[in-house]
This record gives sequence, structure tokens and C-alpha cells, in this order.
Amino acid sequence: MPASPEHMGQRVRALREEVAAWASVPASVVNVVRSPYRFCPLGAHVDHQLGKVTGLALDRALLMAFVPRDEALMVVRSRQFPGTAQVPLDRAPLPRTGDWADYARGAAYALQKGFALRRGLTALVDGHDNVGGLSSSAAAGVAYLLALEAVNGALLPPAENVKLDRVIENEYIGLDNGVLDQSVILLSRSGHLTYLDCQSGESRLVRLGGGEDVSIAVLFSGLSKPLSGTDYNLRVQECRQAAAHLLQAAHLPVPVPAFLRAVPPEVFVHHGHALPAELQRRAAHFFAELARVRQGADLWAKGDLEGFGRLMSESGLSSIENYECGNCYLRTAYEVLRGCPGVYGARFSGGGFRGCCVALLRPGCEEKVARAALSRYLKAHGDMAGRAQVYFCRSGEGAGFLS
Repeated sequence: MPASPEHMGQRVRALREEVAAWASVPASVVNVVRSPYRFCPLGAHVDHQLGKVTGLALDRALLMAFVPRDEALMVVRSRQFPGTAQVPLDRAPLPRTGDWADYARGAAYALQKGFALRRGLTALVDGHDNVGGLSSSAAAGVAYLLALEAVNGALLPPAENVKLDRVIENEYIGLDNGVLDQSVILLSRSGHLTYLDCQSGESRLVRLGGGEDVSIAVLFSGLSKPLSGTDYNLRVQECRQAAAHLLQAAHLPVPVPAFLRAVPPEVFVHHGHALPAELQRRAAHFFAELARVRQGADLWAKGDLEGFGRLMSESGLSSIENYECGNCYLRTAYEVLRGCPGVYGARFSGGGFRGCCVALLRPGCEEKVARAALSRYLKAHGDMAGRAQVYFCRSGEGAGFLS
């Protein structure tokens, strides 16, 4: 079922008490930052091409409890992973090690570019299991940024933190993604769809119309391979190659790098047939997805969840056929959720190379969906027994500090 306020309160109290005991301070001085997970119902794989996207923050979130240190040192533990990470803030950034603490190191790297970090922190991070595909990495990056800014008296507006989190992902981690994840995490509001133009950075919140409510089902596949070890970056390069080919064919300037957003749609109509087959499919996905985003925002505002869900499922199918991401596990999850009672629509989340499939459904259908989806999924993929899981969320608030 969706996360309850009571459960959130219990997590917060437990974290405060643990950090207080660790740092030998009163629990009342322990700060907590909440950084939600997110999913993108429409706008899949277009943010890195400066497209338009939509997103929802979820009511499940990563929590980080912390207290300041008088020295320029970040000391961090995680409830989900072993070990204690120490990140110095007064010298050159530490290299990546490939472990859970790389996002802490990346946050220090990003902030060191423009700030003197004179104070560090002692922090305990508590995430959720089985959230692969819901941008747990961006949630962690945002949490580290907000906490480090708070102890150094340099709280920045969301737009700046979007840029800083992109420094973590692009420069430090080495992932060629766009601004979707961190923007939705920082800008979203409960009950609203975040509509974002990744080229201009402009965003608006679209309230769900019609007085309806909607539940969010997550079918976690059991796969948790990080994006940096998949074909994610290859797909980004293919989109850029398609953009360069199309601009050249139309005798238009070709920036470096080239993005599909720079290609007028009519150029694809006239010259798309000349692209290599795989590049033609990538571009076809991009331009169709932009149309779905525009139409979907209008349907959401009207409360037409049936229509919105159809677009979601079309997006999922295009991700399979045109963008060619996913695998047998995620494709099964997509088909399983689409066929469940009460589901409006479904698609991959998390880049489509690992993680989960997400669906919008009528509240009250959760129990039926949980039974049907998991049994059908495990019938096809028995090797994921004990790892695959179905759970439910609602839309939630963007990142911020808890009183």
C-alpha cells in the first residue's frame, strides 16, 4: 500500500536517535532531508536530447539525518550498505570507487567547483529496497547537496541544484543523462504533474483535474544493474548521431554535440527515411514522445486518466520497438501490468535497462493488481522469486527538510 505518514514518522525518529547517539548530540539538533523517488509517465529517453518531459515525485523517499561537523569532512553511513565513507572537503575530490558512497563524493566534487566547504557533516542515509528505476541515485545526490549546503550556510534555489546534480551524474559518475530526474525530485508537488522543458529549463505544475485520484503501482523486476554499466550512454550517442545526420541533410547548422531538439519535426518527416535504420528508430521515438508529452499534459489537466494511460502504454511500446531498451524481464513486467484490472497504462522506469515497470491505476485495485502482476511475472521468470516485488505509491512532495 502507499507509504503512510506514520511509517515516515517512525523512520525519521529512528534516524534522529541513531545519529544523535553516533554523534553524541541531542536528537533535537539532528536535521533530516527528504529526497523523493520519481517516475516519468511520459517523456521517456528525451531529456538528454533537450526534449519536454513529465514527472511525478513519489511518497516514498530517501531520508538523510545529519549534524554539522566543525571540520571539512563528511562522514556517512547507509542503512542499506556496509561501511563508513569519509569524504574530505578541503582538498581535491576523491576518485570514484564504484560503491554506494560515490554520490557523496560526487556532491562534494560538484559543490567544490563554486564553494569553499568549510564544514562537513555526520550523516546516516536510509533508502528503500527495490527502488531500482525510480532514480534512487538522483535522490541521493540531491540529499547530499542539500545537506552540505545547509551546514555551510549556502542553500541554493532548485534550478542551481538541478545543475549541480547534473555535475554529479555527468562529470563525476559518467552518465550522459539529462535534467529530468533531479528536476522532478526538486520541483514536484503532490497531486501535480511536473511538466519540464529540458532545453529552456522552464517548468510548470499541472494539477490532476476532475477530482480524481490515482494510485501508482511499481513492479520491481529484481534487476538492479546501474545505468553506467548498460547501453544507456550508447543510446544517447545514437540520438546525437541521428540529430547530426538530419541537420546535415537539411543544410542546417550542426552544433557539437547535436541534439534532436534542434531538429525541426518537418526535417525528420522529409529526411528521416535516409537515416540508418537504428538511428531512424531513435528519432522516431523522440518526435512521437514529444507529441505524447504535449497531449498528455492536457489530458492530465482534464482528469482523463484513461487517455493519459493509453499514451503511457504507447510510450512503453515505443521504448521497446524504437528506442530498443529493456530486456525480457522488463518487457514481461510491461505486458503483465498492462493486463491487470484497473490499470490505465504502464511503461518502464529507470532508463529501461534494469529496474522496474510503473503503472497508473484506479485506487482500490491494489490488491488485485498485486496478486495478478506478481504471479504472472514469476510464472515467466521464476529465477526472480524472492527478489521481484509489487508495491504501491501516491504522488508526493519535492525534496526538502523535515521539521
